[in-house]
Amino acid sequence: MPSAPLFRFGVIADPQYADLAPNLTLNRYPANSLDKLRAAIEEFNRHDLAFVVTLGDIIDREWKSFDAILPVYEALQHRKHFLLGNHDFAVASQHLGSISARVGMPSAYYEFVHFGYRFIVLDGNEISVFAPPEGDPRRQEAKDLMTALERAGALNGQRWNGAIGDTQYGWLAAKLRETKAAGEKVIVLNHYPIFPDNAHNALNSDRMLALLAEHDHVVAYLSGHNHSGNFGVSDGICFVNFKGMVDTEDTSAYAIVAVYGNRLEITGYGREESRVLALQSA
Repeated sequence: MPSAPLFRFGVIADPQYADLAPNLTLNRYPANSLDKLRAAIEEFNRHDLAFVVTLGDIIDREWKSFDAILPVYEALQHRKHFLLGNHDFAVASQHLGSISARVGMPSAYYEFVHFGYRFIVLDGNEISVFAPPEGDPRRQEAKDLMTALERAGALNGQRWNGAIGDTQYGWLAAKLRETKAAGEKVIVLNHYPIFPDNAHNALNSDRMLALLAEHDHVVAYLSGHNHSGNFGVSDGICFVNFKGMVDTEDTSAYAIVAVYGNRLEITGYGREESRVLALQSA
């Protein structure tokens, strides 16, 4: 067993910053996230990391919140990757189409490669009642999905969840075929979990789960959104739902993931759990 990993990367989920009073019912302290993020970045800077990914819900609400939290990331000495969550769209309607650019993302969904791993970053907000502009048919599509899930007795037909559309699904399927042919392993990143069954899962989680199950080179799926965290293994894929940084008054949550040839070692900080995950196709 090698003593050094192939590479390491940092993970933050749901800092959800805003200059707001605490939500005591949900035990969320959005204003405290700036200090929690600063402390996490100080820790990340002590390590040799390939990058740090934030799994969505950078802010809780209001466009001006980006002006406060994004400068905190400037202290990070590593490459950074963002994806967006539902709260990132709790802004004035004129800003809905500008959020990816505001946080420096190349597009709403994208990919990057590191050391034989392809990281596929999904836009789980594409079909939702909050991200598309008013009157966009994707809002109705989300309502139809929610209605169908509710009728089926599913837990996740909730207004705070979203789904990927057909074009993005096709892109994901093509990338999975491409990476298989290239001999790469895949880690999927999305704000919304899809397994285990939970009220915070993507609106089309079953469809996505079935697609990933067809590919034994997909080793992990990392998500946020469910602030309590979650974990499961399905068809050899490890599904890790990281805990929300915004939760609790003074205890943070973030992680460093060490990637080895046959396993992932997750070192959790604060409320986040540490895990050792065996990889399929190792």
